[in-house]
Amino acid sequence: MIRKWGITGLIFACILCSCINVARSREDESDKQSVLMEKTAILFRKQMERAYFQLPAFLEEKGTGGNLVQGLENCMWKEFPLYHYAVLIEEEQPRREDLLTAERIVQHEGVDEDCKNIEEEKLDYGEDALHIEGSVLDEMKRENGLHNTDEDDADDPGGEEQQVEDSKESLPVPFQMPHIPSYTYDWSEEWDYEAMVSNFYAVDSATRLKEEYVGLNQLLYQDLSVDRSVEGPQILIYHTHASEAFADSVDGDSSTTIVGAGEKLTELLREKYGFQVLHHTGVYDAVREDAYAKALPEIEELLAENPTIEVVIDLHRDAVSGERKLVMDLQGRPTARFMFFNGLSCSRKSGDITYLENPYIQENLSFSFQAQVAANEYYPGIARKIYLKAYRYNLHLKPKSMLIELGAQNNTVEEIMNACDPLAHILAIVLDGDL
Repeated sequence: MIRKWGITGLIFACILCSCINVARSREDESDKQSVLMEKTAILFRKQMERAYFQLPAFLEEKGTGGNLVQGLENCMWKEFPLYHYAVLIEEEQPRREDLLTAERIVQHEGVDEDCKNIEEEKLDYGEDALHIEGSVLDEMKRENGLHNTDEDDADDPGGEEQQVEDSKESLPVPFQMPHIPSYTYDWSEEWDYEAMVSNFYAVDSATRLKEEYVGLNQLLYQDLSVDRSVEGPQILIYHTHASEAFADSVDGDSSTTIVGAGEKLTELLREKYGFQVLHHTGVYDAVREDAYAKALPEIEELLAENPTIEVVIDLHRDAVSGERKLVMDLQGRPTARFMFFNGLSCSRKSGDITYLENPYIQENLSFSFQAQVAANEYYPGIARKIYLKAYRYNLHLKPKSMLIELGAQNNTVEEIMNACDPLAHILAIVLDGDL
């Protein structure tokens, strides 16, 4: 903008100088220099006359809307090439700046995923949740609230010994897959944009969810079933942040980290639900900021080598503030809660992030939405709201791409492994087209 108006000022300054010189030339007709100055003045006068008389025509052109400033600028573009050049340079500048910052933004994805520009409570359902009864919400609040083991022990001096005795007597409770939902949404009602967002999404303040993405036709009535007849894997599970661990993970033992949860989820999808699944255990977060950029080429190579893969799941562990826990009692089993996560490649401030292009945003949103509906209907309370953030997070690799935050750093390995059972069932519902 400074460059454009600077050159505009320079042009008018030249015109003004020419006019002054013309006036002076009339005072001294014998001055030889006046001849040159007069010719210059004539040139500028003709330029101005052409521009002035063309201004009404420019105002009629499509795109000016009768705007005087726009019409004048169109005249300047046509009559003064230097001005036109200045405008083009200025318009190109933001694109060059975007290219320079793109690499830094991609690196920032690695840490941005854990940075929440939203109150933690807004990720959870409240008393207005359609699918959760008040008593269940109260119990979840108690289980997920701040926990202080020192205070618990002080209130119950013999509590620790009693827990040891109970653990000796108790046996693992097997998971029972429900065959009918606990709750069913009424899709015959009017579900406008506000209703959809309030019931299913938590939108980070750094981004925005466009209305064109939201609606039952765009989200619920999309066929996401996979082709089971192909020879080769249909699902890829991997971990951009493979080093993420839990409250009682064992150092050096990946089976007690998010990678171990990925292996458990893989086994369930294979053995219980009959999908062909590839579990990739590559580690990309030695430098966390570089994780998404490091993972991308290897995951692209895996997909090229396995063209039958339709579903890509990036399994993570969330990070929550303080001593908060994401846990619920499910069938008598302490079970970690989880969250589906979407990147919109869109900044609330500047719009679409073109250098993080994702042609599958609508399909990504449909995948997470249907999984959320299945979770809410079959396991009310287990899923937090779908969290929407600004960047891409490598969700552009396949239409059915998903990032899942399974529990958080305060969950135990047992809680995480228990959560894999309902999560596998939810994914199977969607990928079998049974929703």
